[in-house]
Amino acid sequence: MTRNTAREIAMHLAYELSFTDLSPEEMVNERLTKETFETLAAEDELYTAPPEKDQAEYIRGIVAGVAEHAPELDGYIAKYARGWRFERIPLVAGAIMRVAMYEAMYRDDIDVGVAVNEAVEIAKKYETPETVKFINGILGSFVREELKSE
Repeated sequence: MTRNTAREIAMHLAYELSFTDLSPEEMVNERLTKETFETLAAEDELYTAPPEKDQAEYIRGIVAGVAEHAPELDGYIAKYARGWRFERIPLVAGAIMRVAMYEAMYRDDIDVGVAVNEAVEIAKKYETPETVKFINGILGSFVREELKSE
């Protein structure tokens, strides 16, 4: 499994955090099983094989970090979503931006540009072109304003 695939699965799970009463750890433990991947493989090629140890750790770290920092990440999204109320932002778009912002701020092993580019590429699979531009704009403003000293 590539890092891109693991990132997209992490985004799926970050999205799912909005709909579960499970802790992030419980949810990830439940979702990263061979059985879950076998069930989902027919629906989505991302799930053709469960992640190897390194990719599973990456996914766990991203989902836990997004959950832990959700209020902070949502604050940045709201700050840069000029003209949009946070409640109007599609949940998938929010999950994509949370993952990218978390990676940019808290993961030293991921280049900021890679985090943003991957977020935009993932958004192209799930969102309208207008929403992709919106995501790109928010992430661009976030990087310029919040990470400019790094």
